[in-house]
Amino acid sequence: MLSACATSGPRELAVDLDPAQGSSNNIASLTRVVTANPNSPEAYNVRGSAYGQAGKNREAIEDFSKAIQLNPRFYQAYANRALIYRQTGDPAKAIQDYSQALQINPQYDDAYIGRGNVYRFNGKAQQAFRDYERAIQLGTTNPRAYHSRGLMLQANDQHDRAIQDFSAAISLSPDAAEPYNARGVSYLATNDSENALADINKALNLNSRYAEAWTNRGLIEEQKGNRKDAFKSYSRAVALNRNYQPAKDGANRTRG
Repeated sequence: MLSACATSGPRELAVDLDPAQGSSNNIASLTRVVTANPNSPEAYNVRGSAYGQAGKNREAIEDFSKAIQLNPRFYQAYANRALIYRQTGDPAKAIQDYSQALQINPQYDDAYIGRGNVYRFNGKAQQAFRDYERAIQLGTTNPRAYHSRGLMLQANDQHDRAIQDFSAAISLSPDAAEPYNARGVSYLATNDSENALADINKALNLNSRYAEAWTNRGLIEEQKGNRKDAFKSYSRAVALNRNYQPAKDGANRTRG
């Protein structure tokens, strides 16, 4: 049961979205800036980011490409375009752009993290781990590096090291639910049910619609023999995500 939650539950720390940045008013304002400064790569890069926030991926790629055309050493624009390529299901182009950004600036920690995520989700664990390690060695303050490396350590049953990484991610992003849930899974794997439950509850306090965390709380309650409470947690998870098999299995086990 733990294996099911450990492999399916912990998820990637989400990219922060700013709805205001992707608003039509903001894009219109940035378009006026671009019109007034047609040779400014920075103007295109900023508008491209706004398009990306708005989900207008084609327009975002066009703006980032224009910024790169105007300044071929604009490593942030390469990384921004890479993120859009990743989101649109083109990992080869994403890796190419992240690598180009790192060739221009080998100290750019966000590009290591971004490329590591592309590697990880495409089954290239060794390359991904190496990129996360490099970002952390550079002193990154991006919690995604620690969270992502922690997930890889967790998947390899290195739970003590994973707990350290999740704790680092929490210290950098205390309002994110995902590292608490992930650390709870590793605590549970080390038979520390008290800290596991505390972390899972914290994750749910931060995000009450977190199906994986409800499932993990059900698992903890089930292991403690509290089948009624476990069923409630599993059922809440199923209500939130009817396709999440570990929650469905847990509800079936503890029903009645």
